[in-house]
Amino acid sequence: MEASRVTGTDMDTGLRARLVDVGVELVAQKGVQALTLREIARRAGVSHGAPRRYFPTHLELLSAIARRGFDELGARATAAAGDGDAPARAQLTGLGRAYLEFALGNRGMYELMFRHDLLESGHLGLRDTSLPLFGRLVELVGRVRPDADARLVAGTLWAGLHGIAQLWGWGSLQLATGSDDFAPLLGSVLDAHLGPEGV
Repeated sequence: MEASRVTGTDMDTGLRARLVDVGVELVAQKGVQALTLREIARRAGVSHGAPRRYFPTHLELLSAIARRGFDELGARATAAAGDGDAPARAQLTGLGRAYLEFALGNRGMYELMFRHDLLESGHLGLRDTSLPLFGRLVELVGRVRPDADARLVAGTLWAGLHGIAQLWGWGSLQLATGSDDFAPLLGSVLDAHLGPEGV
């Protein structure tokens, strides 16, 4: 009896993870609009009602998929910051580059991660994953700009990075600036919020 319970639990955990895996693959291939419960279930090889056993609402499944994106972005941000010994400005440059590379390389996931209906719902748990990333940004901004409200500056810096990601992804910035590299834009947005480097 005990063995069958463990096997059932393992199967439940496996199917839950498979549904999320399928959702991650689907959003990468087809974008956010493809993330229906029916399509995820079909691709996972289960009945269209099976996802409801693990995710009572569509938003809860979307949240679990988006959490994978935040986990990956967090890992990239940690790698970009290195051991934390580099100057704060250099770490912010690395974080900014990692953010833009993630956004541009994972456009469907990036769109999903910042859906307001997912983020505003505290019970879905995305704040627990997204807020530490923002907290790291605030901490580094505070080291570069001890004279300023670090949370406010970090918020506007993030908005600038988000704007670059969106407009670059649409091709608008390349057309407007004549550039094929977002690095100068990243440098400019950092200068605008942190002051010129070395000053």
